[in-house]
Amino acid sequence: MGFSTWSFGPDLSDKEETYDFIRENADIYSEQIDYHIPWNALINNTAFPVEFTNDINYRLSKKISGSKLVLSVSLLNTSRDDLLEDYDGTVPNYTTLNDPVIENAYYKYLTYLISQFHPDYLITAMEINELKTHSETKWQAYKLLMQNIRTRLKNDYPGLEFSESVTLHNWFAPEVANPTGFINDITNYINQNLDFIALSYYPFFKGQHSKPEFREAFDFIYSQTDKPIAFVETNHIAEDLIIPNLNINIPGNVCEQKDYLETLLLNAYYHNFKFIIWWAYRDYDKLWETFPPEIKDITKIWKDTGLIDENGHKRPAYTIWKKVLNK
Repeated sequence: MGFSTWSFGPDLSDKEETYDFIRENADIYSEQIDYHIPWNALINNTAFPVEFTNDINYRLSKKISGSKLVLSVSLLNTSRDDLLEDYDGTVPNYTTLNDPVIENAYYKYLTYLISQFHPDYLITAMEINELKTHSETKWQAYKLLMQNIRTRLKNDYPGLEFSESVTLHNWFAPEVANPTGFINDITNYINQNLDFIALSYYPFFKGQHSKPEFREAFDFIYSQTDKPIAFVETNHIAEDLIIPNLNINIPGNVCEQKDYLETLLLNAYYHNFKFIIWWAYRDYDKLWETFPPEIKDITKIWKDTGLIDENGHKRPAYTIWKKVLNK
């Protein structure tokens, strides 16, 4: 049971407090490397950008001894329709995603991160089913790309467990023209290629608010696979989510959040999940206030999902978390 290292505030003291909280309230944690990819440096064999190395070095300096580490790396951009941008905002030229230049650069990137973090679990790409939603052509090339990278990584790191995360809310209930075909394709990919299922799940995205609704999603997983299961990022809103510019008005409260966490933990126990990562441990109002106007709407979606609210007060779900963690 653990958390991502997403900070609730912009200051160094906020980041330090986040690591301290994880150290005291988890036995596993997640580092998500999903801001940019230093493509130019990887392709041209030049020095990494200072912003990148500073970020990596800080995370390494805070590595939590005695806790397992999930390293989640994003190949795709926030929209999940193309490659993640470099620090200068560019994306390398390619004909298809599985071009050798992309494969070699991303393989080099992953091996560098493995050598630095020595993770217990590696997520080599995040929320990959979203790419299939946006571009079938890129999805087919993606599968070839990752097949080649996966083969190389497994030869180099035979003891490391690999996966690629999928969004559960858009696996069991995809909003596509042919949902059955979509589900079957994602299920087959998972069962044929991944060491374990790595799930990203936010129930409120699909209007799920009760234990029976939450259980529908879990039952779907068990109907699709016998693979080991992990939740690499999940949470649920503890307050109403209202974003007029995005036409979002979703009710939420602390009791509903507690119900979801109870459902998650019960399923984790009875189905022997590898781990669960709650993202993030505390409401990040303080960090959100510093965001530029153009991203404030989209980043508000997850702002009020912590087990701790923005004032540092523990929500009912936190009591459940600690009780189960300490068993």
